[in-house]
Amino acid sequence: MQEAFLHYVWQFNKFETSKLKTKTGEAITLLDNGQPNANGGPDFFNAQLEIDGQMWAGNVEIHIKSSDWYVHNHEMDVAYDNVILHVVFEHDTDIFRKDNSIIPTLELRNLIHHNVLKNYQKLVMSSHKWINCELDFDEVDDFVISNWLERLYIERLERKSGAIENLLNTSKNDWESVLFKLLAKNFGLKVNGDAFFSMANSFDYTIVRKVQTQPLQLEALFFGQSGLLDSNVENGYFQNLSKEYHFIKQKFNLSNDEVIPLQFFRLRPPNFPTIRLSQLAMLYHQHANLFAKLMTVQSIEEIYELFQVSTSEFWQRHFTFEKASRDSRKSLTKSFIDLLLINTVIPLRFCYLKHHGKHASEWCLLMAQKIASEQNAIIKAFNNLKPVSDSALSSQALIQLKTEYCDKNRCMSCAIGNSLLTR
Repeated sequence: MQEAFLHYVWQFNKFETSKLKTKTGEAITLLDNGQPNANGGPDFFNAQLEIDGQMWAGNVEIHIKSSDWYVHNHEMDVAYDNVILHVVFEHDTDIFRKDNSIIPTLELRNLIHHNVLKNYQKLVMSSHKWINCELDFDEVDDFVISNWLERLYIERLERKSGAIENLLNTSKNDWESVLFKLLAKNFGLKVNGDAFFSMANSFDYTIVRKVQTQPLQLEALFFGQSGLLDSNVENGYFQNLSKEYHFIKQKFNLSNDEVIPLQFFRLRPPNFPTIRLSQLAMLYHQHANLFAKLMTVQSIEEIYELFQVSTSEFWQRHFTFEKASRDSRKSLTKSFIDLLLINTVIPLRFCYLKHHGKHASEWCLLMAQKIASEQNAIIKAFNNLKPVSDSALSSQALIQLKTEYCDKNRCMSCAIGNSLLTR
């Protein structure tokens, strides 16, 4: 039994509400169950009820057992002084106020609607392999799932906004700088994301602005700060990069002591950090006001066009400094740009519009619906239960569902879980 289930039962009156009585035999008439409290203190605020003919207004606290009141030390907390009703699944001890009067207790054990309790036990208390509702997920109405996934996607954007706001604070409210750091992290993908992010944090973004008209200097800055110029390679391009980096390092008093080392191991050559850093440099060489452009574009096609960049000429024939390869134009692929849209552009625009008091959801939802669904273990597992992911909106929402609800057994806070409880 979870307290969250009892919260659900109480909030939505999933129990017999007629002829209610306290454990001491006093009649209870419910007028208002109160408002759920997501913060500290009693579980429901501003409830109104009648106990033995007397009107009461105050708070309601909910526990599995009455004795949990003492387990949670509520008797020591003044926030619980105005609790007018203690709602429990099982009453095992009386609870007293500071003046030694008994706090009225309502036991729900024999009052919960049979079908709700049966469905709850099947959903949460039965054995399962991956998620609680995997045996019944395919029976959930498509409309319920669609609406819930849309809400979850916005919830995920809200969570990402928190991280962006923190970056904005550390970047002195420079949105361009925040964009650069987010792009750097996502250009590094999972293997080198933290390393690229540490590189972007190792110098002030104003330096990018000062050197971005010179692509060799921009590459030298990124390669040098990432530690890729620490060795000695006998080719003209490497020597030119080293020369430019030495000049930039001296001029701007740079240090890369805290930059995380890059990894090449187990990466496909197109994802080598050398290739991704060159592409990032060329992106910023081509677009001096990238942030402003991304915040004003209206169509996804415009965004794809902005990210149509390739590496510098040297990297058309190399994956590393030492060894030449077959000549090929190494441009950003559509699937890679989609990742940048999902993880950088859309969350940043959502946060930017919110920051300026503008409605952010509509554009973000529209863009996410136009991007192909991600393919990972979570998405494949959900689609095996029922084909539900057809866009980045749904795939991002399903990740939010799995990590923030399924993995934490928050079925009572989930629209899918709620629909299964009330079958």
